[in-house]
Amino acid sequence: MCYHPGRNSIFCILPPHILVAIANNGTKQQRESALRALSIDHSIRTNRLTFSLTGGLKVPHVETGESATPQKQRTIYDAKHTESLPGQLIRAEGQNPAADAPVNQAYDGLGDTFDFYLDVYQRNSIDNKGLPLKASVHYGQDYDNAFWNGQQMVFGDGDNQIFTGFTGCLEVIGHELTHGVTGSEANLNYQGQSGALNESISDVFGSLVKQKKLNQTAAQADWLIGEGLLVEGIHGVALRSMKAPGTAYDDPTLGKDPQPADMAHYLQTTEDNGGVHTNSGIPNHAFYLAAASIGGFAWEKAGQIWYDTLLDPRLKATANFAAFANLTALNAAHRYGVNSDERKAVLDAWKKVGVKISARMAVAGVVT
Repeated sequence: MCYHPGRNSIFCILPPHILVAIANNGTKQQRESALRALSIDHSIRTNRLTFSLTGGLKVPHVETGESATPQKQRTIYDAKHTESLPGQLIRAEGQNPAADAPVNQAYDGLGDTFDFYLDVYQRNSIDNKGLPLKASVHYGQDYDNAFWNGQQMVFGDGDNQIFTGFTGCLEVIGHELTHGVTGSEANLNYQGQSGALNESISDVFGSLVKQKKLNQTAAQADWLIGEGLLVEGIHGVALRSMKAPGTAYDDPTLGKDPQPADMAHYLQTTEDNGGVHTNSGIPNHAFYLAAASIGGFAWEKAGQIWYDTLLDPRLKATANFAAFANLTALNAAHRYGVNSDERKAVLDAWKKVGVKISARMAVAGVVT
């Protein structure tokens, strides 16, 4: 998590350990870019629980009314390389494309994410009440990150030495907006395992937004988060891999991807709010395994189970991996049947990553 003093908490796509590695290993210019980003993204030390303590998503929006047809309401701003938000309005809903490519990429990405949640899960925007979607591009000087601040999306242009612009990556936009969905539903505490679940849920649905846009099955998808963000010459393919956590990059400047794929390699740390960007690899891998086993389009069944779980009132803000796993098994049983292949795939996936589901759940499909 990133934090701006005196503002709402913000959730960044780029893990702080990557920026720290660049600050330690990069060239002078790369170090300067990383340090600028870290000066904005300094939640490593302060205000780690602000977002959850403020009660999650509380954003003024235009009420559409219960009978109103959901409609996209997008506005894209240019921060003009400052840290002042939102900036100058460049493109509003329904207007023709702008001359600025990042403006159009942000506009399209917000729309693709809105359409995904509406078409697949009948969700009316991030808060399910028609929340208008706002984004600012060209934030900061060569800013290496993108974030959701509880009110809008914000995109940096990247330093173009390690990272490209952040508007061109659809799963990044889906990831960040899903933090708003989680904040308006379970509002998972951004610390330890509940924080890693918060990050993982954003990775899951960020990936599904991209898969739906490309009409890819689970077998066809790349399961990468941040694919295309790394410039040519960096030894890596993305920020994270759900299919193979720990393999997304291995580079002299970035270091090696530290994500574990199972509980045997769970990282005990006080950094990054207890390793939320690192240990999210475990539930990420569980989702991939379940989706791959079920087959077909991952958003249809595996995604539905995870979405049902996110909306489940029994999902507590402090939930750990086991609690979340138990609820996914319960929701799989409720939707597809106790003896269904879908529920078996969920149980097997969590077993493979070393997260234990209660004995009663495994037998009867109930939460203890």
